[in-house]
Amino acid sequence: MDVRFFRWFSFFAIVSLALALGCNRGSHPAQTDKLAPDFTVSDGTSTVTLSHYRGQVVLLNFWATWCPPCIEEMPSLLQLHRMDPSLVIVGVSIDEDPDAYANFVRTRHVDFITVRDPRQKAASLFHTDMWPETYVIDRKGIIRRKFVGAQDWTSPEIINYLKSL
Repeated sequence: MDVRFFRWFSFFAIVSLALALGCNRGSHPAQTDKLAPDFTVSDGTSTVTLSHYRGQVVLLNFWATWCPPCIEEMPSLLQLHRMDPSLVIVGVSIDEDPDAYANFVRTRHVDFITVRDPRQKAASLFHTDMWPETYVIDRKGIIRRKFVGAQDWTSPEIINYLKSL
């Protein structure tokens, strides 16, 4: 076997193992099966209190207008919202610029619940520091799943999962 291949393979294996061991960013974070932390965020235009949606399935999406994966997944979030109005989608933007946020919401026709939280108070309660991150919260307020990165929210797998809650 070529020594260069062995070295490359060994390096790749070590880096992969280190990333896997040091990372709790999968779909089952430490908070899974625990009550979602409650928060109230007000941006001067909108106010959102997470516990007001108890009794409904909630998709809590942390996002930003400057985040390419957030922009990528926004059309499917909007489509999901229109497909299933009983599902509550709560978007919490971390944008600091209120004008950029308002312009994005207006031009992209974001019609689900959204609020701007530039100090990231809500995101910190969920230990969120990558965008987008989305939490699925069941009717009892329990975190059931976490999605990291852009998703196709209209995929049959996700639709079936959300319907099962």
